[in-house]
This record gives sequence, structure tokens and C-alpha cells, in this order.
Amino acid sequence: MKRVEIFTDGACSGNPGPGGYGVILRYKDSVKELSGGERETTNNRMELTAVITGLSALKEPCEVELYSDSKYIIDAVTKGWAKQWQANGWIKGDKKKALNSDLWEMLLALLDVHKVNFIWVKGHAGHTENERCDQLAVAESQKMKL
Repeated sequence: MKRVEIFTDGACSGNPGPGGYGVILRYKDSVKELSGGERETTNNRMELTAVITGLSALKEPCEVELYSDSKYIIDAVTKGWAKQWQANGWIKGDKKKALNSDLWEMLLALLDVHKVNFIWVKGHAGHTENERCDQLAVAESQKMKL
């Protein structure tokens, strides 16, 4: 299996509001940047979209080190919450509806294809790739305002 690094970030101007995401994929010496946005979204949706976009860009099953500053995503995956929400028909332990189930469905399907190790990084703390992903995400959210 190929080993790939993926760095992701999402941004939203207002929550909800115009949002964007940024992704960096690195395989050996090759680096690719991806970004996009939506006119009316939330920060969590953009964080999820960034991860989904990065994993979806892979052309074959890979071992992935995925870096994100989103505790929402990291905790929901690594602590098994997302799979539990799915098993319970997208109802959380507090009996409330799990948000973003459409995106969680896509992410969980991708996690069945790739071997992903999620790594949390502190946002806005000088992590080079996280800062670049943030720049991409903010630029996309600004485009969505127009």
C-alpha cells in the first residue's frame, strides 16, 4: 500500500455562512493542493468535506496519515462515535439527531477503503501545512461571499 499524508482544514465566515476547505496531499516528493467552498454551510461541514475530498482523491487504497485541527472529526472517528451514530440511525447517545449524517456516511465508506491514522494538530499554531490549508479554505470562503 502506498503511504500518503493528507492535511485538511475548513473555514466558515459566520456559522452558518459562506465556507471553504483546503487539502494538501503528499506522496513522496509529489504535492497536490485541493480546495472548494459552498455559499451556505457550517465550519464542521467544511472540515468534513476537506477530509472526504482528500481521501476521495486517492486512486487506490492507501495508508494515510491524516492531519486535522478538527476535534469534531478526530474524536468522532477515533472514539467510535460516528460508527455508533450510524448504527443507531444517526441518533447520538443524548437522543439528538447527529448532524451532517450525509457527510459522515461518505467518510465512513472511505474509511473502509483506506487505512487512516488521524492526527490532531493545533490550529493557527504555526503548523506549516495546516496554515496553508487554512489559507486555501479562507480564500474559498471569501469567493463564496461574492
